[in-house]
Amino acid sequence: MSVIELKDIMKTYQMGDSIVHALFHVNVKIDYGEFTSIMGPSGSGKSTMMNILGCLDRPTSGEYYLDGKEIAGYNDDELAHTRNAKIGFVFQNFNLLAKLTAQANVALPLVYAGVGEEERMERAKVALTAVGLGARLDHKPSEMSGGQRQRVAIARALINNPAIIMADEPTGNLDTKSSYEIMDIFARLHSEGKTIVMVTHEPDIAEKTKRILVMRDGQLVSDERR
Repeated sequence: MSVIELKDIMKTYQMGDSIVHALFHVNVKIDYGEFTSIMGPSGSGKSTMMNILGCLDRPTSGEYYLDGKEIAGYNDDELAHTRNAKIGFVFQNFNLLAKLTAQANVALPLVYAGVGEEERMERAKVALTAVGLGARLDHKPSEMSGGQRQRVAIARALINNPAIIMADEPTGNLDTKSSYEIMDIFARLHSEGKTIVMVTHEPDIAEKTKRILVMRDGQLVSDERR
C-alpha cells in the first residue's frame, strides 16, 4: 500500500526567455514503512522533489496522492493542515529557536495543534528521552553539540506522531560519528514502522537506507531497492 504516489509530476520555472524543468515527468510510489533516500548532484531536482513531497510547494502539473488523497491542487491552508497532521521535518541546519530550551523547541508543534501546556511538555520530555536526551531538557541549542541539536530536531519531528518523516540532508552539518548516530535513530524509527524519506548527497549515508532514488536533470534515473 502506497503512502506516497507521484504521477507525471512536472515543476517548471520561467527563467528569462527559457523554461527550466526542475522536475520532469516524475513517477514514483513509496509504500508505508519504507526507508528511502533521494540522491543526485546539485541542481538535479532532489530538493524540489522533497519540497513537493513535504507539501511545502506545489507541482506545476501532475498528481500527488498522500495517504490516498489527491493533494496537488490543495490551497495553502489545506497544504499546511496536511503537512502538520501527516509529516515531520528534519532539516540540515536544525531550525531550532535559539532562546527556547530543547523541551520547549520539541513542544512547539503541539502549540499549533492546540494541546495544553502540561501535556505538551510531558510529550516533549518523552520524545527527547526516546532520542537519548532525557538529561538535556533544559539546555538551549547553543549549549549542545550538532549531533545533540539534530536529535532535538528529530524529537520535534516525531511529536505529532506523523505518518512520514522527511529529512533534508539531516547529516550534512555533522561529523562522521554524529552522522552514524543520527542514522541509527532513523533505522530504529524505520524498524518501528515509520515511513522515512531522506535527501542526501553522501553515498555512505544513502547505503544505510533500504531504497535509493537517484535524480538527474529533474528526472528519476535510478530506483534501487536493497
